[in-house]
Amino acid sequence: MPEPVITSSSSPAGLRDVVALSSDICSIENGVLTYRGITIDEMADHGTFEEVVYLLWHGHLPNRSELAEFKTGLAAQSQVPSGLLALMKSFPRRITPMEALRTAASAMGMFDPESEDNSPASNQRKSIRILGQMAGIVAAYDRIRNDRSPVDPRHDFSLAGNFLFMLRGTEPEPLAVRALDKAYILHADHELNASTFTARVSAATLTDMHSAITAAICALKGPLHGGANEQVMKMLNEVGTVAGAEPYIRNRLAAGEKIMGFGHAVYKDGDPRARHLREMSRQLGTLTRQEQWYEMSVKIEQIVAASKGLKPNVDFYSASVYHYLNIPSDLFTPIFAISRTSGWIAHILEQYAHNKLIRPRAEYIGLRNQHWIPMAER
Repeated sequence: MPEPVITSSSSPAGLRDVVALSSDICSIENGVLTYRGITIDEMADHGTFEEVVYLLWHGHLPNRSELAEFKTGLAAQSQVPSGLLALMKSFPRRITPMEALRTAASAMGMFDPESEDNSPASNQRKSIRILGQMAGIVAAYDRIRNDRSPVDPRHDFSLAGNFLFMLRGTEPEPLAVRALDKAYILHADHELNASTFTARVSAATLTDMHSAITAAICALKGPLHGGANEQVMKMLNEVGTVAGAEPYIRNRLAAGEKIMGFGHAVYKDGDPRARHLREMSRQLGTLTRQEQWYEMSVKIEQIVAASKGLKPNVDFYSASVYHYLNIPSDLFTPIFAISRTSGWIAHILEQYAHNKLIRPRAEYIGLRNQHWIPMAER
């Protein structure tokens, strides 16, 4: 694979559409999202998150024995170290789950005996430990802040099933597990988004994997990247009823306010991930007999499409899906991080394997031909 190169020459705002490096992990071409050349639709309809992670990390889908070995390894490494749990119990109660995840992910490296070993074999082992423990960190923190004891993972559950089990302490419904598993698949990777690029820039310095993951979490924490689905849920709560959707959205549009969960910087004809979560929201609404959240979402989609020509992105229906799963809204972005860790790791491993320091240039637009002014003359 060619070395990563910077090709910008016109300094567009936000580096929009600048090709910064070469990768064979993920593509977004003509509105079609693929992982290793397989469309997101095929993976969401037929795959499991563990299969997708294996594909991202190893470049091919696992056979039966490879998948069994991979799932066994993930389950065996999913226990959060007791020392890390003790540290999390000392966190101030006022902090957000993303703050807790950021700090816990960094501290995770201190409890990993191979944290400073950047050999390929060590990084493969660390990849499994990091992904296995991320869900445990998020679930444990939610229980700790609610004065409940963390729940140990079950070795017979999938990553999605284990998260719901560790969060609630009870065995989850099969449809709930499938819904979260599908959400994990849809969020696993998305080319050079802000957090993935942050991970690669960090890895390019040959810092350790835990540091690169922590850097990515810091980027995801920003509201312009990872927090949109939480804002969608806030909007749905404010709307309140299906009948209230039209006046609420019309008023916001008339005021020139942004409707969260619509439009995308890359997709011009709709986000291909959105339809899968839309259907899952419908199914969960029927299961829980709380169809109003799905129906409100559909009504809002219709109004925004007719008024602005915008289509929902992955964040819009993921909000109601997570709400149906009885997940607090401030955990929505940490769940995004659990899933996207798989993509971050794939990109970090690729960066290590074909490394070149990522060091772009800035176009200087400041004053020129200036001179030092002595203190007495300033």
